[in-house]
Amino acid sequence: MEWFKDFGALEWTYFVIACVGTVLLIVQVILMLIGAGDGGPDFDTDTDGDGAFDSHTDTGLSLFSVKGLTAFFAIGGWTGLVMLTSLVSPAISIPVSVVAGLAAYIIVWFAIRMMLRLQEDGTANYGSAVGKTATVYVSVPPAREGRGKVTLVLQGRYTEADAVTDDKERIPVDTQVTVVQSLGDVFVVARKEEKDGQ
Repeated sequence: MEWFKDFGALEWTYFVIACVGTVLLIVQVILMLIGAGDGGPDFDTDTDGDGAFDSHTDTGLSLFSVKGLTAFFAIGGWTGLVMLTSLVSPAISIPVSVVAGLAAYIIVWFAIRMMLRLQEDGTANYGSAVGKTATVYVSVPPAREGRGKVTLVLQGRYTEADAVTDDKERIPVDTQVTVVQSLGDVFVVARKEEKDGQ
């Protein structure tokens, strides 16, 4: 306990900042391990309710996050305290501790960003629908004069998407079509050929 005996105001400040930052960082790590720390205070949800089961969730990761701030205070606090107790002058230890804290902040931000990229991407790959059978949900106007809608199972989930056709006649509701091309999130469809009549 002699270590604390020689603490001045600056050392105590660094010690308190480092302890608070470390405790908060440990709590966040425990919450992440048990699954309670996945979301953040800025939580955005968008769900499509037209019978489709696809939804999008955005955790709102920004450069300013609680995890980054706790890393900044924990690493910066301990760096400053160790430097001051090693008799490094405050003129050097303060800037070095701030730089160490900023480095920890950026590393945590980058690590979280990389982990979020590793999570399953909920967006559908519309290009994988080419060649699949779909059902017309809203009639598709002829010769790309407008858009209709089709439904199909894409990547294991029920999906509804806009559709156009090059056919010369309107494709009515409940008609089976084949996706012949994907133009972003719009499908080019054609009537499915009847095999039994040919």
